[in-house]
Amino acid sequence: MSVAAAAEPATAANIVEFDKVTKRFGDLVVIRDVTFCVPDLPKKGEFVTILGPSGCGKSTVLRLIAGLRPHHPATEGTVLVAGKPVSAPGTDRSMVFQDYTSFDNRTVEDNVAFGLECQGVPARTRHERAREWIARVGLDVKRDACKYPGELSGGMRQRVAIARTLILSPRIILMDEPFGALDPTTRLHMQALLVELWREVEATVFFVTHSIEEAVYLGDRVYVFSSAPGTLLRQMKVPGPDRPPKEMQRDPEFMKYVFEIRDLMDSLASSTRAGD
Repeated sequence: MSVAAAAEPATAANIVEFDKVTKRFGDLVVIRDVTFCVPDLPKKGEFVTILGPSGCGKSTVLRLIAGLRPHHPATEGTVLVAGKPVSAPGTDRSMVFQDYTSFDNRTVEDNVAFGLECQGVPARTRHERAREWIARVGLDVKRDACKYPGELSGGMRQRVAIARTLILSPRIILMDEPFGALDPTTRLHMQALLVELWREVEATVFFVTHSIEEAVYLGDRVYVFSSAPGTLLRQMKVPGPDRPPKEMQRDPEFMKYVFEIRDLMDSLASSTRAGD
């Protein structure tokens, strides 16, 4: 056996691949010629954050991975998950939205247990697991499990959405600006909580945000997209979070990455205003 042949099995498979992906709605091109691959990292998972101007197709990238219409399928190119073309939504992929999606007529416990209910998990088991996840996202089981979404703050509702997602143990978590509507202090708390939970579930995360600081703090890699039609301008490896976000954001090394990305996005905005 040659040395090259012996080394091949050690090559990491990719959990998600985009190969020259373009999406059009009629004459409107949303993303164009997007290519990237994210390796499947066993017992870790990679955290990918996505930045770019409004309307550049960041959410479209998530929805193509999720297999959600009308964004799925791609107009051109190939989207692979675990080496296979995406054909439809699946339990291996879960999505958290910005707008606190939940069933208003269900309690917190029933909302968190909903996915397990759809899978046919017995009531006793799914409610035990739901209460466990309610606690893991920092809510009080006795006080909060029987509340309805209308009785919760925005931060609490996002905790419920995250619990409802993670209880299903997805391989891929897709998050579309989930903290965008939160106040700054709650947002920092939610970032720290998300890092803690991500390390527990060992999933691959794609996280769309408009906050450069949030992207640098959460990400192993930051993708920067151009203005519409969105193309992938830059992939940047950044150090993973090893302290609470408030502490890391005071670190000059952290801010170096923030300033580099900010300069790139400022030049992008200037080019757009100039009509380039």
